[in-house]
Amino acid sequence: MIEQYVLDLQEADRTRIAVVGGKGAQLGGLSRIEGISVPAGFCVTTDAFRRIMTQAPSIDERLDQLSRLDPDDREAVRTLSAEIRRIIEGIVVPGDLAAAITRALAGLGEQAACAVRSSATAEDLPTASFAGQQDTYLNVVGPAAVLRHVSRCWASLFTERAVTYRRRIGIDHRTVHMAVVVQRMVLPYASGILFTADPVTGNRKVATVDAGFGLGEALVSGLVNPDVFKVRDGEVVGRAVAAKQRAVHALPGGGTREVAVDPQRQEQPALTDAQAVRLVELGRRIEAHFGRPQDIEWCLADDGFQIVQSRPITTLFPVPESGDGENHVYVSVGHQQMMTDPMKPLGISVWQLTAMAPMHEAGGRLFVDATRRLASPASRAGLLDVVGRGDPLIRDALETVLARGDFVPSLPDAGPGRPSAGSTSAPIGTDPAVVTELIERSRASVAALERDIRTKTGPALFEFLLGAFEEHKRSLGDPLSLRAVMAGMEATWWLNDKLWEWLGEKNAADTLTLSAPGNVTSEMGLALLDVADVIRPRPEVVAFLQDAPDEGFLDELAKPAGGTEARDAIEAYLHRYGMRCVGEIDITRPRWSERPTTLVPAILDNVRNFGPGAAERRFEQGRHTARKKEHDVLSRLRALPDGDRKADDTKRMIDRVRTFIGYREYPKYGIVSRYFIYKRALLEEAGRLVRAGVLPEEEDIFYLTFQELHDAVRSNRVDDRLVQRRKDAFRSYHALTPPRVLTSDGEAVTGTYRRDGVPAGALIGLPVSAGTVEGRARVVLDMADADLEAGDILVTTFTDPSWSPLFVGIAGLVTEVGGLMTHGAVIAREYGLPAVVGVEQATRLIRDGQRIRVHGTGGYVEILP
Repeated sequence: MIEQYVLDLQEADRTRIAVVGGKGAQLGGLSRIEGISVPAGFCVTTDAFRRIMTQAPSIDERLDQLSRLDPDDREAVRTLSAEIRRIIEGIVVPGDLAAAITRALAGLGEQAACAVRSSATAEDLPTASFAGQQDTYLNVVGPAAVLRHVSRCWASLFTERAVTYRRRIGIDHRTVHMAVVVQRMVLPYASGILFTADPVTGNRKVATVDAGFGLGEALVSGLVNPDVFKVRDGEVVGRAVAAKQRAVHALPGGGTREVAVDPQRQEQPALTDAQAVRLVELGRRIEAHFGRPQDIEWCLADDGFQIVQSRPITTLFPVPESGDGENHVYVSVGHQQMMTDPMKPLGISVWQLTAMAPMHEAGGRLFVDATRRLASPASRAGLLDVVGRGDPLIRDALETVLARGDFVPSLPDAGPGRPSAGSTSAPIGTDPAVVTELIERSRASVAALERDIRTKTGPALFEFLLGAFEEHKRSLGDPLSLRAVMAGMEATWWLNDKLWEWLGEKNAADTLTLSAPGNVTSEMGLALLDVADVIRPRPEVVAFLQDAPDEGFLDELAKPAGGTEARDAIEAYLHRYGMRCVGEIDITRPRWSERPTTLVPAILDNVRNFGPGAAERRFEQGRHTARKKEHDVLSRLRALPDGDRKADDTKRMIDRVRTFIGYREYPKYGIVSRYFIYKRALLEEAGRLVRAGVLPEEEDIFYLTFQELHDAVRSNRVDDRLVQRRKDAFRSYHALTPPRVLTSDGEAVTGTYRRDGVPAGALIGLPVSAGTVEGRARVVLDMADADLEAGDILVTTFTDPSWSPLFVGIAGLVTEVGGLMTHGAVIAREYGLPAVVGVEQATRLIRDGQRIRVHGTGGYVEILP
């Protein structure tokens, strides 16, 4: 193959990204859009870079060292990357390569001022922009200077920031190569950045223009604040003109310098409104060409705009596809299910097929479309009430959208309509037998599924599963089950509302529901204390578990003294709870039975922090505290006017909440029990595909939808490129933060807590479990990494039921996501832990090891000195 060292910019496009890099490909595409002016130039290709790299064999060894470094070891990364850059910059450009670059430069004018810009093959991609990771040099004059700066661009592939960025998003250093773009320099009157979507809110219909005088380096470097124009539908809808005291200008002989702006011009806008609107029109053309919102660098010279770069805005959260052109308001499912991490395609499609309502995917997350319920005044009130009780931030975000008046159309009520989620229609009696019957129904359904699925393979399995999914939904929608769940929630709300009104007690139900019977999730945490009781008196078993066992450790556990009893205890626990895991609504997540080492840190914490019989003592203590609280409340009520009636009503509600609140957790247990059965059957099919050579790995099925997997089993064919694209997309989704509320315009609407009486500097959240506690914050992002001591306060992003084993050993809870009736809140109340959820960015604002005070009644967290 003949190496090509130089390529004209107009010959570059996305099909040649491996040759010209991301920036070169984007510029080539830009140059072919009608009405878009791009400065003339050429690309020094990746062939040239590879040729240079072969001149220094010692780089290979250093790249090996670089790949082994911890990206957080900044000093080591800084030292080794600087060493690699020095080697590259010290390589003499071979004569034939230098000649090719010089000939191309002559086409621009040998002494023409040029911009020399890095263009890596992993740059300006749809999922990773790499903005600012490599180097750009402006106003470079003459062949010698251009060659010198081309070498610097090659070396900039290994800046500390580029190396760290690649490691964090999982890109191998050896797979990335560097091209260099050389363009005729533009000497602008003004320059800046155009975002074709609002970079803060994500609104795709609002473009933002940042503008300043002279070269754009003044804005990029933070030397000056830009003028900011907001443009929507061809009109400037917002404008902020900054005092621009400095600018960067090009020097006649090359290079740039900072200059003072004439005082009379400093507060003049860099663009007129008409120019801003015209620029956005050009931006919309570019956006349409590339098919997604763009971050565009522009220059204004001689009354015309020149575009010097365009890259995708990779930080925007994607918008669910509707295809109807109408306005939609989407509410996050993950914030309600306590799982805001991205889900893999198989997980998404199985959840969609088993959910009670239509679900829409975006960014690896699921959303429900709330538009119709918001449009009808009757259903709107019910929705806002239920949502507000669970997560006030979602309610506030929805009310923000509604307050705009024109985004959600108001539809007439069509008769009485269906009752809201919080309706008390057709209430059930306070009878524990109802809960017993519901649990038996669920167990029988799961047992039938496990029995019947055993004989199903191939396409017949998928037909069976589609029927099983219908039974799954029937079970979820069981009217008696729904009424039992609502009975517990409504009794909680009644007690909190009435006891606040009558006695001035906040969240009294938190104490009254301690150790309520039948809560499968709180039982799960206490059961792990019983496992610790078996292990604690067996020091050889404890030592074995401390020695970082692998996933097959249960097979080896029988070897140390007492190991057989320990293994039996763990296996019995897994038999009852092994279908659970963090993020369990995603069927692709590894379950505890598949990865039992996840439980080892929690078991060892329980061995260290508790004595024998702790589970029973803790449960009895909670029950005693609840009874004492009940007696206190009823006594105080009877002393009030009309006190006997109030006390009698309250007693009925206490009995009701203790009858039904534990069942609140059981439907989720049933869901994940069924999910694990589905998963094991699908993985058996994956094994057959691997043995047939259709797939390289069983877990590749996780990147196919249920229907695509069905097709693969029928045809014995899978598109390897599709699987790889899905893996790349899934990796990129981890960098996105899902909003609680998202509009079809792409706007991520952030709600606000509207509360007074919170101390200055405190972190505000939602109070979900009463009490105040002070202790050491342990910021834990992965349950398997937990190392907790008695009295610690757990700070994490979210807690689904799988986190419950950790709750028995902590003193308080703070999460970024959660609501009054979500699993973490329910279990915190069960265990009597002061808890505040929905604390935005808690894991970033609170440092591991800091002392904090959690106000579970007031709903805020103080960081202590």
